[in-house]
Amino acid sequence: MKNELLKISLRQNAVFIPSELITNELKELSGTTSILVANASKLGFSFSEPLLKAINNSNTTTKTEILDTLKTALGTNKNWTPLVKGWNVPTCETRLDHIITLFANIFKTKNGTTLTCGHIIPVNTFPLERYNGCPFCGTPFEFGKIENYSQGSKLKVLELWTEEEMNLFFESLLTSKTVLDATQIDSLKIALKVLDLPKVAIGMKETLMVVIDELIAQNQTEKANQFFTSPQDILRYLWFKKTGLLQITEPKTIINRTKNNHTNIFYPADDSIQTKKITQADLKLKYSRKECLMVANWLNNLDLKTEAICEMMHPKRGMWVRFIRALRLPEYAKRKGFEKLAEILDVFYTQKYEVWQGRVNYFRLKSDVENTFKLLKQRPGLFARSLFSNMLWFGEEDTINAFTEVIDKVPARLIFTLNMYAQNYFDVSTQRSVKPLGGTTKRIPANPILKLYDENHLEQMKLKIEDLCVIAMKRRFSAIENSNKSIYIDPQLFNIPVSIGDRSESVQDLPVALMGTKFPVEGNEIRLFMQWGKDMPAQHLDMDLSCHISYEFGSDFCSFSNLSTTGCKHSGDIQSIPNKLGTAEYININLDELTRAGAKFVTFTCNAYSNGGITPNLVVGWMDSQFPIHISKSTGVAYDPSCVQHQIRVTQNTTKGLVFGVLDVANREIIWLEMSFGGQIVQGLDYKGVQAMLSKLKSKLNIGQLLLLIAEVQNLEIIDNENADEVYDMKWAMNTALVTQLLVD
Repeated sequence: MKNELLKISLRQNAVFIPSELITNELKELSGTTSILVANASKLGFSFSEPLLKAINNSNTTTKTEILDTLKTALGTNKNWTPLVKGWNVPTCETRLDHIITLFANIFKTKNGTTLTCGHIIPVNTFPLERYNGCPFCGTPFEFGKIENYSQGSKLKVLELWTEEEMNLFFESLLTSKTVLDATQIDSLKIALKVLDLPKVAIGMKETLMVVIDELIAQNQTEKANQFFTSPQDILRYLWFKKTGLLQITEPKTIINRTKNNHTNIFYPADDSIQTKKITQADLKLKYSRKECLMVANWLNNLDLKTEAICEMMHPKRGMWVRFIRALRLPEYAKRKGFEKLAEILDVFYTQKYEVWQGRVNYFRLKSDVENTFKLLKQRPGLFARSLFSNMLWFGEEDTINAFTEVIDKVPARLIFTLNMYAQNYFDVSTQRSVKPLGGTTKRIPANPILKLYDENHLEQMKLKIEDLCVIAMKRRFSAIENSNKSIYIDPQLFNIPVSIGDRSESVQDLPVALMGTKFPVEGNEIRLFMQWGKDMPAQHLDMDLSCHISYEFGSDFCSFSNLSTTGCKHSGDIQSIPNKLGTAEYININLDELTRAGAKFVTFTCNAYSNGGITPNLVVGWMDSQFPIHISKSTGVAYDPSCVQHQIRVTQNTTKGLVFGVLDVANREIIWLEMSFGGQIVQGLDYKGVQAMLSKLKSKLNIGQLLLLIAEVQNLEIIDNENADEVYDMKWAMNTALVTQLLVD
């Protein structure tokens, strides 16, 4: 069985079983099927009737692969042992214990216990019987297994996927009209290796790079050539191959980000300067003759005018100069048949071309309304991105009138983005959440020009943007012929935002959720978990699980330096990983205690205390159950796969700190979000930045609202059952790339 495709289907709450593997026609459940059902139930999953029938009539190998895929996604073969046994009861360790132990090891006192790591623990300090390792250096020695299964109050029902559903999902990824997140990119890479590439129009440039890379890896260079239509495509692909980044991030940004990740608050451990030099060396470009010729052909065969090509290269001129040298393009330009390449290099170096953005800036600074908008109307997408600032600069009437002329040429995702973010942009008191290319999430102040307008005027600007966008989308939806009469919209879709502008850098191996999705809390306790270091050699690798607690007039935190606080308990600080096993940390959050204390929000974070970013393949998430989730008294293992509500796996080590969820205490719901920040510890978190991010997510259009708009325009009757002509339920919404097909261009 194509095991990798099982991973894709599981992320979509399904199990892929090709029809060729369904070889029997059994009516009753076989013994092996019953065993699989029982084991899946222990992990928190059950099977729909069609899936159960397909499994029952497939061979034993298929059943084994399904169970192995579930176990791998949930990490049941990993080490989940924390530092403290029965850590729900505090060990009452203090800073004084650490200070006494430090001096005991400096002066080699004999009045204590020497541990495997070599540290001496003096008597009357740490209660060693409570620890699975060294309480001083955080090195684990003892390991346990998962003891408690099936404590989850709900089973996740998996559906059946056949070749039809798998191919539909593959095509939806390729044609997605919004940027794919890390999970979708990973699924796309798997599909490209196993399935044949369908003949569909690829929706986004980032998606195109993944397709091109796989075609070249399969020695289908000629087939890949057809996809290069501009020099940006070529540069994006070259930089993707060099850095693994699908966006063209400047080298200096990557260098500075890596340098900052290796800056340590303990100065002797700071190796940022050395790391900067290493990163600079790693980013040096070097290509073989075969690669140089391939790129020379790509540029030479571009079906664009030379001046247009050079203008497109201009924004990344510094990078292009480096690539031209490394690829020996001047040498190839002298060859017969490369006359176009020679002309491109000549015009590029002599700068015999006019830059469109430079002309826009020139007329804009002169407040030349006519010429500025004449140029912007040539590129509707860029006009949309600068619409708000132009409204403030030239006034809303002239700007909106000019934009209305080209709004039908603007991608739908940009129109919805304008509609969603107008509320925040035109608010003088609101700080906005932004993520610079290659950087961490930041908050920026409102545009200073807003102060020139009064509140009523700004409110009118918001309303005009909203009216403009709604009218434009209604016009698009009404142009689509639809013979259906009724529509069903699952109420849960009103809690799921449309995926526009989100670039998640982590992979979800379990059923996926869009950023901003709200998870209701079933019980009274939430348990955060973090696991890292699987298959890595023993070493000092200190990752920290923490949470920030926000009150109306203050804040608190629970982390390695504050193991127990109101409503939160930490399982202990592990600073070194055991050989090949990995290790884990937990935080238990009690909602009743937090409510009594007046807590508003709890922000879930993880940080790399060690130099560098968060280690790849680190897994973080949270567990929830209506029933109590037990903690092993003998080992402290507190992980139960059946209770996992959501988890993510970090795939890149460019992030120093990561917010992966916010608990709204009063509403008893968890908002899933991904926000990177700098700093080794939770105290480095800018909570106002989290608030700005939540405000941004709150302003996003949800799927239910989008469907209501479509129903209104197409005169569809909304009914409350699934007997409608068009059914939009949670199963449909699981494929976020398919949801984007609603964004009609």
